[in-house]
Amino acid sequence: MPQKQRTLVIGLDGVPHSLLERFIADGTMPNMARLASLGHLAKMKVTLPEISAVSWPSFMTGANPGTHGIYGFVDLKPGSYDVRFPNFRDLKAPTMWDRLGERGKRSIVINQPSTYPAREIPGVLVSGFVAISLKKAIWPIRYVSDLEGMNYKVDIDTARARTDHEYLIEDLDYTLRSRLRVVNHFWRNEDWDLLEVVITGTDRIQHYIWDALDDPSHEYHRAFIDYYKKVDQFIGRAVDAFFGEASGREREGDGLFLLSDHGFCGIKQEVRINRWLQENGYLSFEKESPDSLEDISATSRAFALDPGRIFLNRRGRFPKGTVDDASVRGILDEIKAGLSALTHDGEPVIERVFERDEVYSGGEVPGACDLVPVGHHGFDLKGTIKESAVFGRTNLTGMHTWDDAFFWSLDEPPAEMEITKAAGLIEATL
Repeated sequence: MPQKQRTLVIGLDGVPHSLLERFIADGTMPNMARLASLGHLAKMKVTLPEISAVSWPSFMTGANPGTHGIYGFVDLKPGSYDVRFPNFRDLKAPTMWDRLGERGKRSIVINQPSTYPAREIPGVLVSGFVAISLKKAIWPIRYVSDLEGMNYKVDIDTARARTDHEYLIEDLDYTLRSRLRVVNHFWRNEDWDLLEVVITGTDRIQHYIWDALDDPSHEYHRAFIDYYKKVDQFIGRAVDAFFGEASGREREGDGLFLLSDHGFCGIKQEVRINRWLQENGYLSFEKESPDSLEDISATSRAFALDPGRIFLNRRGRFPKGTVDDASVRGILDEIKAGLSALTHDGEPVIERVFERDEVYSGGEVPGACDLVPVGHHGFDLKGTIKESAVFGRTNLTGMHTWDDAFFWSLDEPPAEMEITKAAGLIEATL
C-alpha cells in the first residue's frame, strides 16, 4: 500500500536569507547546502511590522493583519490608550490547520509562536513564545504529562539571557535538544499529515550576541557559529527522516518547506519614535515623566506603539482625540516627510513610511495604526515613552528586518515571495 502524502515544515525564527547564504557557502550548514542544491532558497518579505507576533499569524492564516487582526505584541484596548496583549484567541482568521482539518487532515504543530493559550486544532498543538504555562500551551491537554516527562521547555529565560550570555548558550542547547525529543515523540507516536516545528533560539542568539558573528575575538563568536551548526544538524535529522519516508514517491521532498518570519541585522541605533513625535510637536504628556500613554495630553496629534506604529489622536477614536477628518491628510504628510528626512550622523534612518491602506486590507483594518515606518537596516524603531533622546542603545545587538526573511521549497516559489503566500503553498501539497 503506498504511503500517504505528508508535509513537514521547519520554521527558523528570525533567520535572514543573507545569513543562510553565507553559512551555506562557508560550510557551516551542510544540510541547508544540500537542500539549496535540491530546491529553491528564496528571499521573502513579511507583513508589517516585522515582528514575530505579526509574522507568524500571517503565515499560519495566509492573511495580512488587516484580516487576522494581530498588529503587535501589544495593542490598544478599544476607545482608550490602555494597552493589552493579544493572544491566539484574538486571531480573526482560520489557520491552515483549521482548513486542513475540514479536509480530514491532521496537524502536529510544535513551538509555533503566537498560539498561546493553546486551543483545539485538528491534531496536536504545542504553543511557542509567549507561552507562560506549559499546561495552557498544549492541546489536547492529555499530552501535558508526556511533555513534562520529557522535561520540555518552551523557551529560554529571555530576561536572564539578555545579560548572562553563558546561560544563553547553555539554555539554547538544552531547549533545542528538548525540541528534538518532542518532534521525535509525535513523529513516531501520532498519525499526522502536516508536522510543523519552529526553532526560536535563532532569534534569541541574534538579539543578544549578533555582534559575535563577525568578530572572531568575541568571547561567544565560536558559540554563535556552533549553535547554527546544531540547528543545521536538527534540520538534517528531520529532513533525513522525511526523505526516508518519501522513498518511492515521484519526487522526494514534495511536501518539505523551511522558512523564517523575518530577517535580522546588527543595530546601529535604536530610534524612539515617540520621542521624535514629542520633539516635533505632535505629542505631549500631562506629566513630565509619563507612566503610560494614558498620561497623553489632549493637545497631542499622534503617538506610537512598539515597534513604531503611529496612530493619529483622532477625535471619536480616542478619549482625548483632537484630530478631525479634515486634518488627517496634512498631518500624515507632515509626519511622513519629517521621518523620511531623519538622519543620524548623516545617514538616512527611515527607509519608507507606509500608510495603513498600503499594507493592510480586510475587516480588521479599523483597528490598525495610521502609519508604519520601516527603518533602514541598523535602525531599530521603538515605541517607548521613557527615553529622553531620539537615538540611543541598549544591550541588544541585533534587530529585525522585513525584507530578508527566507523561504525554501522544492518548487520555485512565486516571484516577490511574501509570508502570506506560504500557507497556500503548504496546503496545496496535502
